[in-house]
Amino acid sequence: MSALVIGLTGGIASGKSTVDRLFRDRGIAVADADAAARDAVAAGSEGLAEVVAAFGTGVLAPDRSLDRAAMRRRVFEDPEARRVLEAIIHPRVRAALEATCANADGPYAIASIPLLAEAGGRAAYPWLRRILVVDVPATVQLQRLLRRDGIDTALAEAMIAAQATRAQRLAIADDLLPNDGPLEALPAAVEALDRLYRNLAAA
Repeated sequence: MSALVIGLTGGIASGKSTVDRLFRDRGIAVADADAAARDAVAAGSEGLAEVVAAFGTGVLAPDRSLDRAAMRRRVFEDPEARRVLEAIIHPRVRAALEATCANADGPYAIASIPLLAEAGGRAAYPWLRRILVVDVPATVQLQRLLRRDGIDTALAEAMIAAQATRAQRLAIADDLLPNDGPLEALPAAVEALDRLYRNLAAA
């Protein structure tokens, strides 16, 4: 059981997924909020039944699973719909992440939560001992998002604007991992953080 749980977060196209993988490569258990969110509304789940009750059967794909593209468009255009969906999914995600981290082997565990600032930060996740933010300037986010997804600037800017601001993420950070440099610099940065967290866990 891991008593020390680190929250890992970062804005879209910040490189958080790469950092997540580097911790896994060092033998650290990582609980993934995106995977937990998918499980929360999997076909046949109570979560999906609640989504259908709230939004109707129009959010279902032909195989009766959640039509994620349709749901994404709905909540992107309607803030109230987003709040309703989050009220269904977020409590399930929090419970799943806490259980996974509590039962993880190793000196510490990581809860990888892309929307940690948006979901309430430490108030929503009081069992996080520290929060690590993968930090990049908004201009770098934009460049990477355009290159990664092949989308136009207006859509990329809207996707960034839909998330917490860089300042809001920095406000909840205990540790920062700047990632506006070369990819080759990341392993050494993760190694240093891994050493810090192992020492904290041992203490």
